[in-house]
Amino acid sequence: MRHLFAVGAAALLWSAATAYAADPVGRYTVEGSNPGGGGKYAGTVSVEKTGETYRVVWVVGSTRYIGTGIGDKNFIAVSYKSGSDTGLALYGADGGNWTGVWTYAGGRTIGAEIWRRE
Repeated sequence: MRHLFAVGAAALLWSAATAYAADPVGRYTVEGSNPGGGGKYAGTVSVEKTGETYRVVWVVGSTRYIGTGIGDKNFIAVSYKSGSDTGLALYGADGGNWTGVWTYAGGRTIGAEIWRRE
């Protein structure tokens, strides 16, 4: 009986992990560093499926960034805008979280970011 319980628990954990890895849809806390050593920041990110694309919304302090992403269960590339700031970000799946790099349009350095699923 113990073996059957262990197998069932392992299957449940595996299915939960694969559900998280299915795509980036969800709500996250975000931590990152600005390009060129410009300081660190924290906030939230939400990702929703919009047809074949994703709508990505970051809230960092009082600033809201809105992006459009393409990708799958392994990666997501996002172009974003807030006021006159535009840029590009690329993330890879990391369990239920996502890690990536980003830059402003025309940038020559990159920042780093991690999304931790809430």
